[in-house]
Amino acid sequence: MTAMSSLRLGAAAAMAGSRRGNLTVRMSFRAMSTSQKAPDNPDERIALAAELKPIHDVLADRVKITDPDSYALYGRYKAKLDVNFAKQPAKGKLVLVTALTPTKAGEGKTCTSVGLADGLNKLPDTTAIAALREPSLGPVFGVKGGAAGGGYAQVVPMADINLHFTGDLHAISTAHNLLSAMIDNHIQWNAKPQLDVRRVEWGRVLDMNDRALRNVTLGLGGTGDGVPRQSFFDITVASEVMAIFCLATDLEDLKTRLGNIVVGYTRGGKEAVTCRDIGAEGAMTALLKDAFNPNVVQTLEHNLAVIHGGPFANIAHGCSSVVGTRAALALSDYVVTEGGFGADLGAEKFFDIKCRKAGLAPSAAVIVATVRALKLHGGVDAKELTTENTQAVRDGMPNLLRHIENVAKFGVESVVSINRFPTDTEAEIQVVKDLCKELGVDAVVAEQWQHGGEGALELAKAVQGLCDKADTSKFKPLYPDEMPLVDKISTIATELYRAKGVDISKEALTKLKRFQKDGYGHLPVCIAKTQYSFSDDASLVNAPEGHTLHVQDVRLAAGAEFVVVLTGSVMTMPGLPKRPSALDITVNENGQISGLF
Repeated sequence: MTAMSSLRLGAAAAMAGSRRGNLTVRMSFRAMSTSQKAPDNPDERIALAAELKPIHDVLADRVKITDPDSYALYGRYKAKLDVNFAKQPAKGKLVLVTALTPTKAGEGKTCTSVGLADGLNKLPDTTAIAALREPSLGPVFGVKGGAAGGGYAQVVPMADINLHFTGDLHAISTAHNLLSAMIDNHIQWNAKPQLDVRRVEWGRVLDMNDRALRNVTLGLGGTGDGVPRQSFFDITVASEVMAIFCLATDLEDLKTRLGNIVVGYTRGGKEAVTCRDIGAEGAMTALLKDAFNPNVVQTLEHNLAVIHGGPFANIAHGCSSVVGTRAALALSDYVVTEGGFGADLGAEKFFDIKCRKAGLAPSAAVIVATVRALKLHGGVDAKELTTENTQAVRDGMPNLLRHIENVAKFGVESVVSINRFPTDTEAEIQVVKDLCKELGVDAVVAEQWQHGGEGALELAKAVQGLCDKADTSKFKPLYPDEMPLVDKISTIATELYRAKGVDISKEALTKLKRFQKDGYGHLPVCIAKTQYSFSDDASLVNAPEGHTLHVQDVRLAAGAEFVVVLTGSVMTMPGLPKRPSALDITVNENGQISGLF
């Protein structure tokens, strides 16, 4: 986002103050006096300059919801839909936005998702909704900054969405940590079934990057301060509660799944102890009841967006909530949703976990690519990205082509969206188009950052064409339910990552055998690995082959109904970078927040 913003500053300045369709951009801000300096970042400037409609007007205009009992307002510009919209029959077609393997040059999936939804809404007699994930405070204050799109393809109110939003992630953190507290209380009072303190599998969570909490010791002090034991923290978006929140179909399913969480084992590992055994599932559901209703906001062009749930795709399943997606499908002709990071992570988990569990069948996929990212995969130094280099684009194309091939393995047709930067040349873009064409896939230039929905019209028409001819019966997960867990891991590694094989640690293999024996062998696997490579080694860019996928550990997520597979050196509690984004975020005397991009 930052790299994109810096290159497009001039374009944004030229467009400021213009009118596009129903988007009005003003270069004076209600929250600022005329003597105050406007933000330097064009994404932030555009977001702050936008005039928002009250969300009840957006709901009435876009999806004809006028009954105030159908939603709950969270201020003027945010609301929560009644979760029962998710039970209505689907009328829309589902489109997944994914990407090539990410680089520091950025790829722009959220920007493309918002722009595509705006573009589809410009087509005759068409309603489209963007169904996206909620940002985590970890990356907001860490390395990535905000996650609300960019340029003229954003969801707003931007600051609210990036910071706390409607409180969903806090509710998830609290529900998770309530179970943690009740586990320790269960141990303190020696309750039945008696947990072995050495076999407690449930830690605590915090929605912040904090490496110092990865490994902790609990219960220090006197006898009244708990039983001393080793434990850990994950970031909230890696919590099984987050996964359950996003995969549950209604409140009863939510409560059942929470009760199924395996929190540990009795002495000798003889018996699994569940959340239901602890007695926490009812109170956890109570904490999550309001959060479970899908959030709605608007794009800069006043189109509806559903933003609900926020698991990471590198360490979790990377998809927004099932209830949010189903509600959007009931209310619109097209739903544009997003899978985190590259297609090897977000798209694979979308297909193999979310669609499998929710009975969804996508009609099309969009694979986002940038010429800059392809050059990096092709070996160009980051300082040389603005110089035309068609050979470097050609050298980096194996990465994109592999993602195209992988998406096709699920029976889903795709289109490549070239997220254009001002320094991209026609010759470089033509290389992308030509090589994609050899695989029978169209590559379309998209300029939603610069022009909003208008800039994504060609992409919208291409997506509509794919959806019109889509045969969703061809969609299939990569592997069947009955395949053993070890073979599921191997299938993903060899088929999608192009690894020669899998090296599973002795500890992980023992656990997998236990899961299989205990009746969890039918579950899909959720592979946690670096987002920067098809391998588990972030330094192996482009399209490595013949590597080995190293499985260090596995975790059972019985409530979410998948098995987490930890590979390489991946961490479920990230750390802050040397210079975190938090250093740039501040508030002026009028309460206006800046520095989120």
